Amino acid sequence: MAEDLSALDGAELERRVAEVRERMRPAEQELNALRGERDLLLTELRRRDRNAHRESRADLKVAMKAGRFPSVAELIGGTDAGALDDYVFHLKTGGEVKLGFPGARSQSLSLTDGVQAVQAKDLGEAARLYAAGWELGNPGRPGVRVHFPGTRQERLATPDEVFARPRDQAEQGGR
Repeated sequence: MAEDLSALDGAELERRVAEVRERMRPAEQELNALRGERDLLLTELRRRDRNAHRESRADLKVAMKAGRFPSVAELIGGTDAGALDDYVFHLKTGGEVKLGFPGARSQSLSLTDGVQAVQAKDLGEAARLYAAGWELGNPGRPGVRVHFPGTRQERLATPDEVFARPRDQAEQGGR
């Protein structure tokens, strides 16, 4: 049971506080040393993660330049079926993007005949429109609308700047 401290005078309370602080000092020093050691290890982990990400992105850029992954235009021109989610899309810089509008439930490609625009939800629909002469983009705004995952940041990229990597290769870490 806790001691009734109301009967103690101020000097006795201050003495007890000082005594507890003195007993805590070695534990605080040990805790500070452990935190420093932990922070050093976390810094090394972050450095390794950054290097791995940089190397992966560099390998991806080399693969795109070598033609191992098709551009979006090549993909829809050379296929007649499939889901957009079967692919991971990257800008020519190596950064991952999603097709369509930020916050949309699923990816889409905008195609236009010069007057109207249609949002293709899969590769089959996009390929059918593309074969009929429709172009990627909106009237007066050619290109592929992309956004960066987890952000509201979007841009319009030319079709030869966006590459498609099959999702199974991306998940295996294949480059």
